[in-house]
This record gives sequence, structure tokens and C-alpha cells, in this order.
Amino acid sequence: MDVIQELFHEPLIKAAGAIIVSIIAAWVVEMLIARTIAAAAAKTKTEVDDKIVEIIRRPIFFSVLIYGLEWAVDLMNLSDRLTGQLDSLLKTLVIFIWSIAATRVGAVVLQSLAGAERKRSMLQPRTLPVFDILMRILVLAAAIYFMFLAWHIDLTAWLASAGILGIAFGFAAKDTLANLFSGVFILADGPYQVHDWIVLDKQLRGQVTHIGIRSTRILTPDDVEITVPNAVIGNAQVLNETGGPYRRQRLRIKLSVAYGSAVDQVRQVLMACTEGAPHILDNPPPRTRFRLLGESGLDFELWVWIDDPQVRELVIDDITTRVYNALNANDIEIPFPKQDVYIKQMPSWPPPQPGSGRDDQDDRLTSDRAGDQ
Repeated sequence: MDVIQELFHEPLIKAAGAIIVSIIAAWVVEMLIARTIAAAAAKTKTEVDDKIVEIIRRPIFFSVLIYGLEWAVDLMNLSDRLTGQLDSLLKTLVIFIWSIAATRVGAVVLQSLAGAERKRSMLQPRTLPVFDILMRILVLAAAIYFMFLAWHIDLTAWLASAGILGIAFGFAAKDTLANLFSGVFILADGPYQVHDWIVLDKQLRGQVTHIGIRSTRILTPDDVEITVPNAVIGNAQVLNETGGPYRRQRLRIKLSVAYGSAVDQVRQVLMACTEGAPHILDNPPPRTRFRLLGESGLDFELWVWIDDPQVRELVIDDITTRVYNALNANDIEIPFPKQDVYIKQMPSWPPPQPGSGRDDQDDRLTSDRAGDQ
């Protein structure tokens, strides 16, 4: 009995017993999770909790096992330095295991949130890669921070240096960061989609071909693709021609006719120009509007609706040609700028010769005045 008691007092035997107990405890904890938490998660409608439970089972098992190893190290009566190094190593291992688990759990949660149908949410399938990268960076930063703490390393100076470097990096990459954040907001808010026709600041018009994190590519009606930084789009007025509840679009054909033209006749001629015109919708029907008594004529507008913004230029060309030909065919004058010159007095002819008449007297008066001065 004394021999057995002495064996149980041996540090190595105690450490081995602690390891065996930790293995048994880890197995029991894993079995409890499988039979309780995992079973409860399997009864729910969503698969997110099932995946999370499956991810954290192994980290919990290894955490209990590593705790037992740490207990065994304490029972071995090693030197303080070696004991501290082993404890730091085991804590680092735990932090590494749970960092991987946190990354996997974060990916599952982000995918679940991105898959939900929420139009105004910033987290959507097209913005998922950005949030996934940010999540991984945060987990990595937290893991490095706790690893330094596990090794009893003071991070005050490191954090101060990182703050200075962060400020310098922010100033150096402010344009890139502005485009990045603008791209995230554009993807999240969704002011336009790929294949939409948009107008930026009433100047640049085209079809969106690609929406990226840094820039947006637009194909103009001239078949020229333009890359616009997202920061520029974020600060611009965006007119989405294909947005709204309907895809159709109204076109306004502006024109002027001379004063004295019959307004009703002009309306009839304009409406006749829309008959049989391609790409024009019957509902809403074309309309005419008498807009203004202009400086040189009567200003009208012909309204037509099209079903695709891509044919805008074709319809404008066709309707404008029809209107011009119809006005000429009906002898309706199209005014154009005119300028009248009024001559108050005709000059004498022939012009006076030098040395005679009034011009000589004017010359002498000028010379006398110059001499007096």
C-alpha cells in the first residue's frame, strides 16, 4: 500500500492521471453536445444552428483536453520558466483552434444573413465577399492580440505604432478607401443593377455592364465602355432610366412653329407622325403639348413612350425626321433665328476729299487745340 501511495504522489503519475481524466471529460462533453444540443438543433427549420454546432464540437473537445494538459503541467513541478512557457504554448494553441472555429462560424452566419431577402440590407450576396474579408481580418487581429497576451508581451508600443501607420495609410490610400466604401454602399443600396440604363449628373448616359468594389463600367450609346470610380458615382446624381415599377420611358420631341400657325393643325400633324412608328407604345398613347409662346415661334412638345431605353436614339431620330417632313408637307413654317439691321442715316456720297470743306476746318481746330495745350 505504501508503494501504491508513493506512486500516486509521483508527479509523472499525477500528470498522466490528469491527462486520462481530461480525455474522458472531453469525450463525455462531446457526447453530451451530440445528444442534447445537436439533437435540438436538428429539429429546427434552419440549418444554420446545425452547422454551428458541428463546427464547435471539435474545438470544445480540444479545449477540455488542453485544459487537462495544462493541469498536468502544473502537477509535474517543473521550473517556473518552463511551466510558464508551456502554459503560454497551450493557450496559444487554444486561441488558434477557436480562431479557426470563429472564422467558420462567421462565414456560416454571413451566408445565412446574405441569403435572406432584405432589399435594403447592406449584407447581400454581391457584398458577401467584402464582409467575409472584413470578418476574417477582425478574427485574425483578435487572435494575434490574445496570442501576444498569452506570452505576456506588452502591446502598448505596438498599438501606438500601428495607429501612426494606420493614419499614414489612410492618407495615402484615401481615394482607394473612398472607392471601396462607395462600392459597398452601391452594392448594398442597389440604385442600379447590371444591364440598367443610367444617367450620371445629366451628362454621362449608358448601360451598366459591371459593378465592382472599386468602379462601375458603363457602355455608352457610342459603344465606348467607360470606367467610373465608385466614389464619383456616390457623389453624383444618378438617374436610372430602367428603375421604378415600369421599364417604359417617355421621350419629349421639342419643336417650334412660326406665329400664325393653326394650333389644332399642328397637333393633328404631330399625332399623325406617330402612326406606325416602331418601338412606340400604344399605352400610354402619344400626346402633344403647347408649351410656350416663344421669342420667335410657338413651342410644342410631342410625347411618346418606348419600352426599352436602348432604342432611345433610334426613336428620337425617326420621330424628328417624321415631324420635319410632315411640317414641310403641310406648309407649316419652322422658325429660325433672324436679325434685322436698321440704318438711321445713309452716309454722303462721294465721301469728302482731304483739303476741302468741313474736314479742313476740323483739322485746323484740332491743330489749334493741340497748340493751346
